Amino acid sequence: MAPSGEHRRYWRTNLRYLAILLTIWFAVSFGCGILFVDQLNQYRVGGAKLGFWFAQQGSIYVFVVLIFVYVYLMNRLDARFGVGE
Repeated sequence: MAPSGEHRRYWRTNLRYLAILLTIWFAVSFGCGILFVDQLNQYRVGGAKLGFWFAQQGSIYVFVVLIFVYVYLMNRLDARFGVGE
């Protein structure tokens, strides 16, 4: 049995959310922790250089925030498509 149009739109939107959020996480973890570390190391957070902080802790904090954003977005999506708990 083929999925309906509503089902396809739901999953397409879900995959779009995942792609956007994972791109943000990649940009923060790889970009701030590796690519832009020299520019960010000019600033300090709690005594540590900002580039080092992003590499060690900042990307983890961003990932946790993105989890909460994903939950919020998925709750809205579930309500829009009527598939909530």
